[in-house]
Amino acid sequence: MGSLVDRHTGFVAALREAGLPVSVAEGLDAVRALQLIDLVERESLRAAYAATLVKRPAHRPAFDTLFDLWFPSALGDGAVRAERTPPRTLDAKGDPVPPPLDPAVQERRRELFDLLLDGDDAGLGRFARTAVTEYGQAPGQESWFSSGVLSALSPETLMAGLLNAVLAGQERGGMAERVARQNLRSRVDRFRELVATEVRRRIAEDTGVERTARLAVRPPLEKLDFNRAGRAELAALRREVYPLARRLATRLAQKHRHGNRGRLDFRRTVRASLASGGVPLTTHHRPRRPHKPELVILCDASDSVSSFAHFTLLLTFALREQFTKVRAFAFIDATDEITKYFAPGVDVTDAMVRLAEEADLVWITGRSNYGNAIKVFDDRYGDAVTSRTSLLILGDARSNYGELSLPILRRLASRARHAYWLNPERRGTWDTGDSAASRYGEIVPMHEVRNLAQLAAFVEELA
Repeated sequence: MGSLVDRHTGFVAALREAGLPVSVAEGLDAVRALQLIDLVERESLRAAYAATLVKRPAHRPAFDTLFDLWFPSALGDGAVRAERTPPRTLDAKGDPVPPPLDPAVQERRRELFDLLLDGDDAGLGRFARTAVTEYGQAPGQESWFSSGVLSALSPETLMAGLLNAVLAGQERGGMAERVARQNLRSRVDRFRELVATEVRRRIAEDTGVERTARLAVRPPLEKLDFNRAGRAELAALRREVYPLARRLATRLAQKHRHGNRGRLDFRRTVRASLASGGVPLTTHHRPRRPHKPELVILCDASDSVSSFAHFTLLLTFALREQFTKVRAFAFIDATDEITKYFAPGVDVTDAMVRLAEEADLVWITGRSNYGNAIKVFDDRYGDAVTSRTSLLILGDARSNYGELSLPILRRLASRARHAYWLNPERRGTWDTGDSAASRYGEIVPMHEVRNLAQLAAFVEELA
């Protein structure tokens, strides 16, 4: 296990690696907090670390996972020894019989039923260690899995009996049943969580805490790479993107206003000069006609950035409401307008499916060709970019060593009010292989935007 200092140092480093913002000062605050608690009380230790190191509720699941790895509740089998494990019942061929026919498994299911009915969390934790010891490894294998435990005990199938026991003759279908069902479901979910925690602990003992931590914890939403986001995470990203889209629109509108103060108001300027002997010390300008800026989005939809393209659609959905006009275009080696897929209420994933089936994005190979895509955009839709337009390009700038159409892009960028390029690749990989990031970046300012945190930083830079 090592000393407490080693555990503390490793735990804080693991939190940082997982994307949680933990400063040196906060690490020292945690050390001071440990001096005020009984270190034998594990939940007090958890609470002290959480109070000093966790800033947002969204970070708590990752924190708890790493805490359970670095400060486990038990070692090895805990209170259960492998030699005390009841054997599985074997059939005539020597193979374990199915769990529904195994008396030992059915006995464990009855124990689990009683624990779920009582809501005994401490008992569930001890039972989870026992269950992982007995069912967490397949015969002849050394790896640990939650699936074997959950398949053998099948806690979801206990729900009907649990409901009958809780309601005990009460009327079904009413509020009492809904409350009971919700409580029992949360207890079943808690058991599944305890099993997963115990499996990770066993794996960490076998393969190392650091390696297990890297595999077990996904970064928090704001640090999650768009290219690694799943469907559920895309739904969460959509909620976070909307406020950023409003701020982005505000920043672009402010830059638009600062860039044009309006035409000189000659009469007001002359009248004001009378106070200074006819010398026009102060000039006055006519007020600009207020309007929202227009936006054109040009995004790479190739397989190499498919998840980033999902994010692009999320951003386009959100920006649509903030600008007087939004036109969106996607490309692989050809370009097509995709604005029509952004009807109000359309699911982002459904829009991606329609885009893949209907949009004309392939010219010859179906591999990224920025040069031809830019040329097609200029030929077909060049009039979309005007002096009132903010041009936003999203892509990794990898053109498979094809042409780049730099003069065309330079002409489009000079015509636009503003032009920005968001690249989902790490800056360290720019200009490697077929990347033309720097050559495009000389024309359109390029920003590394792989996650929400970097998108927020980009928005703030526009101020």
